[in-house]
Amino acid sequence: MRAIEAVTTREKKWAELIRQQGQSGISVSAFCRDRGFSDQTFYNWRKRLSGGAPMRFALVQTGSPDSGNQASIEVLLASGDRLRIAPGADAATMRTVLNVLRERA
Repeated sequence: MRAIEAVTTREKKWAELIRQQGQSGISVSAFCRDRGFSDQTFYNWRKRLSGGAPMRFALVQTGSPDSGNQASIEVLLASGDRLRIAPGADAATMRTVLNVLRERA
């Protein structure tokens, strides 16, 4: 029984760390370095806890004839929804959006 409790506690700890990194807006490398563990350990736990197939994206369109000089990215999700990313979207916002999409996948 103790072994099962230890695994559950460890999984909860790593799930929380993964959530914190996603919301932090800093790179995985910097997050791991600040907390004293390796990137590889982080990625291994993230993969282990994801529990599902990896999210797949397909680049549908970059720019459009009516968008002028500004390029945009449009992503078609497996659900059929489209995600349009405007030029200048900041990295922290993109990480948050991707984390939400991963949680719902």
